[in-house]
Amino acid sequence: MTAPTQQERPKGPRTISLQQSSTAAPARKAKPEPVKGPWRLSMLMVAPHRLGFALAMLILIAASLWWLAVQLDRASGVLGLTVAVSPTLTHAAIMVLGFMPLFFSGFLFTAGPNWLRVAPPTAQRLSGALGLQAVGWLLWLVGAHTLAGVALLGLILALVGLAWMFMLYWSLVRQSTVEDRVHAKAVGWGGVVGVVCLAGVAWAHATGQVDWALVFVRTALWGFIVVVFVAVAHRMIPFFTSSVLPLIEIWRPFWVLWLMLGVAAWEVLAVWVDFAAPSAQAWPAWTVICIVVEAVTGGVLLWLAVVWGLVQSLKIRLLAMLHVGFVWFGLALLYSAVSQGLWLATGRPVLGLGALHALSMGFLGSIMIAMVTRVSCGHSGRALVADNLVWGLFGTLQAVVGIRLLAAVEGMPAWLTMLAALGWATVVSIWGVRYGNWYGRPRIDGKAG
Repeated sequence: MTAPTQQERPKGPRTISLQQSSTAAPARKAKPEPVKGPWRLSMLMVAPHRLGFALAMLILIAASLWWLAVQLDRASGVLGLTVAVSPTLTHAAIMVLGFMPLFFSGFLFTAGPNWLRVAPPTAQRLSGALGLQAVGWLLWLVGAHTLAGVALLGLILALVGLAWMFMLYWSLVRQSTVEDRVHAKAVGWGGVVGVVCLAGVAWAHATGQVDWALVFVRTALWGFIVVVFVAVAHRMIPFFTSSVLPLIEIWRPFWVLWLMLGVAAWEVLAVWVDFAAPSAQAWPAWTVICIVVEAVTGGVLLWLAVVWGLVQSLKIRLLAMLHVGFVWFGLALLYSAVSQGLWLATGRPVLGLGALHALSMGFLGSIMIAMVTRVSCGHSGRALVADNLVWGLFGTLQAVVGIRLLAAVEGMPAWLTMLAALGWATVVSIWGVRYGNWYGRPRIDGKAG
């Protein structure tokens, strides 16, 4: 090895030109300003979810404020409301068959085409079916305090709209060539049950048979609304969870779906058996069987909630809302088992309609707020988050459900029911106005949809 020559040898400390070697850090791209614009009715026709959700919010708020007014009038008589239709029937019908199918339309004609890999329909194509439902249910509320004939007209319009909506949905299912259409078909058959039940409500109302009408409403609750909810929950909750929490794998075996659909079918059967024998002592063996079915299924569903990532989801608000809502399904079944056990033991409905409201307000109400919030955020160009307002409303809803369960207990003062109605109306009105304001404005990211 030879030593370097004088020419090769460095003559002093080596320097590096900063101008040549350093590179300026790339400038961060400025975040574009959110797109803003006035609220316009025409924006509701840009995408199916805008029209469906906006009309659903309208009916939800109207029905909730109306029920609060009824409770206030019952307690004080200050409004002097006249009655043309049983308030119990009016309330039950619109809370089960009024706004929920309109919310379904916003989801099924947005996510449904993705499931089925078919082209989604336009909002214009859906406008007739959804508009008939909205007008029909508003007439139902008006007719409840004016003329029974006006209420009947409202039911007929809502029936035509609902049937039309599910005809459009079934056309998507038939067009699809994907192998897995189980969830989509479960939703579709639930819609068929809903149409039949709404026709039954209209017939019973027209013939003055309130008890029959309520049976059809309860049948629609389990055979239509719950069926759609569990089909969507089985498909989407594990997917949403795994996309946010990668350590949680998608686990949704079909036996879980069959279990949930099976308990919904069982409850439909129970509705009709209870109609034939309204006392728990009439058929004690049947009551015991119902207690066992509900207790076992409710326990399995709570176990499933944990397996699906309930504990892990609590770190992420929007995800936690979905999981907490699903927990209410298991709790509602367990509550119903306890309720029937007390009825069988005491001969009195000690817990009243508590189980029904644990299902409707707790399970359906919580999932409704969670799912609609998620779709509304994503399709408005916003982050998929539950901000402080939504999180606070969701927490308030949980307290309201507790108040309603307490109000259902035998011997509790009537003002508790009015307090629950006030809480529910407040939550859904604030929530509905907030997101209804989005549907009539352009996406903040400037994209179409």
